[in-house]
Amino acid sequence: MSTVSGNNKRIAKNTVFLYFRMFVMVIVSLFTSRVVLDVLGAEDYGIYNIIGGVIVLFSFLNAALNAATQRFINFNLGKNDFKQANSVFCMSLNVYAILSAVIVILAETIGLWFVNTQLNIPEERMDAANWVYQCTILTFIINLIRIPYNASILAYERMDFYAYTSLGEAVLKLLVVYLLYVSFYDKLIVYALLYTVVSLLMTIIYKLFCIRNFEICLYRRTWDKHIFQGLFGFTGWSLFGSLATMSAQQGLNILINVFYGVTVNAAVGIANQVCGTVNQFVSNFQMAFRPQIVKDYAAGDFDRFYRLIFSSSKFSFYLMFLLTLPIMFTIDTILSIWLVDVPQYTAIFCQLILIILIIEATAAPLWMSVEAKGNIRNYQILMSCVILLNFPLSYMALNLGFPVYTVWCIKIFVTLLVFATRCWYINKKLGFPLKDYCKEVLLSIFMVSIIGLPIPLVIKMSIDGLWVNFISVIVTSVLVAIIDIYMIGLNSSERRIVKDILQKKVPFLSKKQ
Repeated sequence: MSTVSGNNKRIAKNTVFLYFRMFVMVIVSLFTSRVVLDVLGAEDYGIYNIIGGVIVLFSFLNAALNAATQRFINFNLGKNDFKQANSVFCMSLNVYAILSAVIVILAETIGLWFVNTQLNIPEERMDAANWVYQCTILTFIINLIRIPYNASILAYERMDFYAYTSLGEAVLKLLVVYLLYVSFYDKLIVYALLYTVVSLLMTIIYKLFCIRNFEICLYRRTWDKHIFQGLFGFTGWSLFGSLATMSAQQGLNILINVFYGVTVNAAVGIANQVCGTVNQFVSNFQMAFRPQIVKDYAAGDFDRFYRLIFSSSKFSFYLMFLLTLPIMFTIDTILSIWLVDVPQYTAIFCQLILIILIIEATAAPLWMSVEAKGNIRNYQILMSCVILLNFPLSYMALNLGFPVYTVWCIKIFVTLLVFATRCWYINKKLGFPLKDYCKEVLLSIFMVSIIGLPIPLVIKMSIDGLWVNFISVIVTSVLVAIIDIYMIGLNSSERRIVKDILQKKVPFLSKKQ
């Protein structure tokens, strides 16, 4: 019992650190993105966004290996096998070095050809675009090498490190904005170069911290065939999912560029910035749970394993619902306050992407359960086939002349289909208690959504005046979401826990009792 209590306290403590990190990064990100869009202009900002999308075409390998590294380090630490965890770390660095060389070859051949011949970039900005492309490749390789260190920090659940380093990263990003303002050179090139330097400095800090604090991060020359096969066995099937996800994200961005040009890519970039900021809240929450999910599975504690999946899935939705409800109804006002010039389609892009993120956040603990088990071949094949529907369906829609935002409507449909397919699979193949999940999680989510949406909508449509309407909708949305979640979304034991926390943390309530 004490072990469970200790694990819960660790999750709570790590969540606090992650939210502190997120808060700092969100403030800096929102400020810098506003300034960067203003300084670069919509065209250059769109170029930077689409070039970044091209290099992400190579990141499906990165994402797959990242998942494999975290899974095997977490699994071995859950079994207290530190020697094997160190071997996984060393082999991961070996594999990432090889992967870096492969990506450079692909990026400097196929990728370079694609940027210079296929993308819709103004001729006079091609030189700058190529500078950005080279900087993006270097940044990608630097971040790739950082992944084994990042995986180790997550495995040891040292979320306080993220909180502290976020302060340094925030200072560096603010410095980038200042230098961008005072620079006399091409500002798009300067921006790309400075962000490469920031990535390099942060990777060095991560490496030094891990070497000094974790014994598993002491690199030694080794080549373990068994670990290599395990990593690539896990990774090989993850490639399907990573490739499919990449096509659904960056492939759609490239499709939009081909059909509509870099100005609409700027709208996509801003929408992703807003939605990514919101998504960080729930991502940090899930990051605190993920190591425990894998470790509980490795330790054979299946009751806690399933309870963590249920809890993190339900509360991931509640957190996203609380954040997105006011944003969905006030996005036009938020964008007009935040940005000097708001690119066309930005508002509707934000609203549709937020819906996608809510669905994905709710489903995330389910794929974490599959990764914890490790047998992912059939799962990845099935999920990838469904996710890959995004690209051909979106291409057909744009080719037929449908509005550009149709691609996100299609993605909402496919994301729901992926969720349903994932639930079916883990029930049939892994023995997941799907009936209990539907009753305790999905039914609660459905009721909270149905009851919480109408009131803010009525307020928005019935109150005149920009600022009065804006403030009224924000306040109403937050209050409705909180009451809705507490009264409808939580069961009796969860409400009792909330009451206990409030009585301990809020002096007024404590005295009243």
